[in-house]
Amino acid sequence: MRSAREVLAGPHLAVHEVTCADDHAGWSKPEVSDDVQVVLVRQGMFRISCQGHRFTLDRFTGYIEMPGQERSFAHPTGGDVCTAITIQGGLWQELVDEHPLPPAIHIDGRLDVAHRRLLRAGDQFTGVDELASLLGRALSSHPLPVTAGPGRKALADRARDALLADASVHLVEMARSLKVSPAHLSRTFHHHMGMTIGRFRNRVRVARALDRLEAGDGLAAVAADLGFADQAHLSRVMKEETGRPPGALRRIVTE
Repeated sequence: MRSAREVLAGPHLAVHEVTCADDHAGWSKPEVSDDVQVVLVRQGMFRISCQGHRFTLDRFTGYIEMPGQERSFAHPTGGDVCTAITIQGGLWQELVDEHPLPPAIHIDGRLDVAHRRLLRAGDQFTGVDELASLLGRALSSHPLPVTAGPGRKALADRARDALLADASVHLVEMARSLKVSPAHLSRTFHHHMGMTIGRFRNRVRVARALDRLEAGDGLAAVAADLGFADQAHLSRVMKEETGRPPGALRRIVTE
């Protein structure tokens, strides 16, 4: 069962918060959308089957809905909360080229921050142009490969799950637990996830640092808890991932 709440209604973007209470490991019946939408996950995780490919969707991976395109969902861990961004009019043509798009996209630090700003501001949101630009970059970069490559995708998925469980785990330790060599694990992860293990680790840690800043926690405690060498290291990585220093990020996620 799903419910939707309007967040923003504009001439180019319509935004809804969608809450899904489904709880099933099996695939749903195929659904078809009438609109062009980018869906960003805010809470929870689920899986999508689309265009012959299957992806796990969470705060680090979103998906694209195209008119007439069938997709099915599985909710093995329960419900979720998503932000559905309907792209209207000529804006879609401005954001992407004419090449086919994969059903799933990476959510980088900059888009994560814009998403948080949107949810806090609601219909007072003033960053539509920036959000559209970040969506265009995500949609056009085609970062998630759908072709066969080195190693099995199941190995990359297990490594991803390990990083989500503990983002401070090191490559050698993770490779040992998965019974593969570090080099093989690195190549497999990079191909199937579209980024290095180090980059994904930082993405996870920065997202959790932003959660902690939203809760009012201090940088020193956040750095220590998330496995950074010190506060300066946290600050450097956050700026690399989001384009903003922690002080500016704290104002964005709390005001």
